[in-house]
Amino acid sequence: MSRLRRMPRQQQPATRPVRRRSYDQFCATARALDSVGDRWTLLIVRELLAGPRRYTDLHADLPGVSTDVLASRLRDMEQNGLATRRRLPPPAAASVYELTERGHGLMPVLAALAEWGAPALAERRPTDAVRAHWFALPLLRALDGPAYSGVVEVRLDEGEFHVRAGGAEEGEAVYGDGPADRADARIALDVEVCLELARGGLTLVEAVEGGRVEVSGDGPLAAALRGE
Repeated sequence: MSRLRRMPRQQQPATRPVRRRSYDQFCATARALDSVGDRWTLLIVRELLAGPRRYTDLHADLPGVSTDVLASRLRDMEQNGLATRRRLPPPAAASVYELTERGHGLMPVLAALAEWGAPALAERRPTDAVRAHWFALPLLRALDGPAYSGVVEVRLDEGEFHVRAGGAEEGEAVYGDGPADRADARIALDVEVCLELARGGLTLVEAVEGGRVEVSGDGPLAAALRGE
C-alpha cells in the first residue's frame, strides 16, 4: 500500500491592512481634509507655491520632517491630483515637484491660515526654525490692493524672497525664495514689522511713512509703495 505524501501548504504572503485615509463623510470640509489633513501636507503646499522644488530642497526647507514622511506625503499629493513630478531637461537632469491647478487652488486656504495664525507669533520659541520666504504669505495680505501690481523683492535679516503683488499669471509662482530675476520694487524691513502687517495692526503706508519699511525703485509700484 502506497504511502501518501502530505504536501506542504502554500503560505499566503502576509498582507498589511490598508490604512483608511477618508473620514467617509459626505461633507466638503471632510473631503478636503481627506486630501490635505495629514501632518506636513499643507506645509509642502506652502513650499511648492514658490514654484517647482527638488526633493532635497523641500527637505531642507521643512525642518523636522523625516525623509519617509516627506516621500509618503508627496506620493499622496500626486495621487490626489495636488502635485506632479517631472524631470528637468539637461544639464539639470533632476526631478522636481510642482503644484497642479488644483494644488494652486489652496493658495487662499494657506493665506487664511497665515492670517489666523499670525497672532500666535507674538513670541519666537528657542526651538523655532525660520526661513525668510515663510513670511511671504503674511506679507501678501499687506500688498493686497489695486495700487500694488508687480514683483516686490523683500529683504529681511533672515534672508531675501520675492512676492508677486496683484496676483500671479497662470504658471507663475506667487512668491519665491531669494532675489527676483526682475523686481519692480524692493523693500527692506524686519520680522517684527512684517508680523505687525500680517496681524493688521499696521498698514504698509503707515510703516513706510514711519520709516520702518525702506522702499527702493523707480517704477509705478515703488511709487505706490511710497505713497506717491
